[in-house]
Amino acid sequence: MSVIAPNFKLSEFIKSLLDNAFWAVLLMVLVGIPAVQVVLFYIEMPVIDGELLTPFLALTWLADPSRLLPIVHAFMATDMFRVMAFPGFGFAALIAAGTIFIERKMLAKLQLRVGPFYCGKIEGILQLMGDGLKLISKEIIIPAKADKAIFWAAPVVFVGAAAAFVALIPVAPGWVVADVDIGLIAVFAVIGFFPIITILSAWSANSKFPFIGGIRALFQMVSFEIPLILSLLGVVILTGTLNLSEIAASQSNFPWIIFLPVGAIVFFITMLAELERIPFDLPEAESEIVAGWLTELSGMMYGLVQLGTYLKLYAFAALFVVLFLGGWNGPMVVPPFPSEILTEGIVMGPVTAKIPGLPLFTQEMLNGTLWFVLKTVGVIFFILLPRGVFPRIRIDMLLNLGWTKLIGLAFVNIFIALGLLYAGVLGPGGLQ
Repeated sequence: MSVIAPNFKLSEFIKSLLDNAFWAVLLMVLVGIPAVQVVLFYIEMPVIDGELLTPFLALTWLADPSRLLPIVHAFMATDMFRVMAFPGFGFAALIAAGTIFIERKMLAKLQLRVGPFYCGKIEGILQLMGDGLKLISKEIIIPAKADKAIFWAAPVVFVGAAAAFVALIPVAPGWVVADVDIGLIAVFAVIGFFPIITILSAWSANSKFPFIGGIRALFQMVSFEIPLILSLLGVVILTGTLNLSEIAASQSNFPWIIFLPVGAIVFFITMLAELERIPFDLPEAESEIVAGWLTELSGMMYGLVQLGTYLKLYAFAALFVVLFLGGWNGPMVVPPFPSEILTEGIVMGPVTAKIPGLPLFTQEMLNGTLWFVLKTVGVIFFILLPRGVFPRIRIDMLLNLGWTKLIGLAFVNIFIALGLLYAGVLGPGGLQ
């Protein structure tokens, strides 16, 4: 029996657009504006012309735009802005989206893959948007005998763990969501959640292919977590701190990769294994076990795991920058803000100091963020590159590499750090 598709009618299409617009405006009025008012209650409102701007008067910037900048400046000083926008989830998600796009284009050029290489307008960006819409619109199918509670929770918890990892990374001086004194220990604790989430997701699907992939992922992550942790002890020995912001600040004169190249190499290799990237993508080996522990995930459940994976990739690359490449440190490249210049009683140039709410960011923050992003993008490029040039290794080779060679090199790195420390060459204060 054949099914005839209904004819397209422009009037019905326009009616559906108007209906969607109506409901969007209604939701904005009933939900959006009250939500903004709730947010404003948690912002320390600025004083404009001697008047304290209350949350109820905050929306008056619509009639008086001069009030907008102080409100924006006040909001940027809140924890909510750091978590939602910068340097938290929004900033990391933006870099993750760019990483997906660059990875597809780069691999297409390396491997002459016709689809991503030629398809889509504006260098294929519409294809990326189409894939996102496809994931959002696809049906989520739950296996009949799956443990539904764990199966549903695993992708959400995976994204939450990746977001917690991002929250620990300092982007610029003073710009970090969670600046804790034991930041590196917190990083190890967050990384330890990923094997647990992976094996629970694989087991809850009640299918042999996800379970095989989950067991592989568990073996791989546990094998490489030990050399990963050991490779970072050299930096801790030389800096005398576990605070990631202090570790980044300690590299104002030179990055630690100059003195600890062995630790940097070990950390990079173990980072690839923790991210399940080629040549260590055994948990997802498509030609052997379909898609590994992700096999039974569909729709946005699969999309959430992919989002968490690329957030985790950004966090690892940023951690490498903070620990070995100097973090936000770099030569000053951002020009200074214009200031008031008096020449025979005439004001020359713009006067940002007298505009309420300006500047939104400090000079140090802008320069630090620029260098941090440039370094992070460079590390991400080298994380993506092996996928286009290396084959997958066998499971026995992977385990042998993790438990023998990398652990041995990690101890060599520790001995190098101890030698530099006790020889008086380096220490918490830098060059001695």
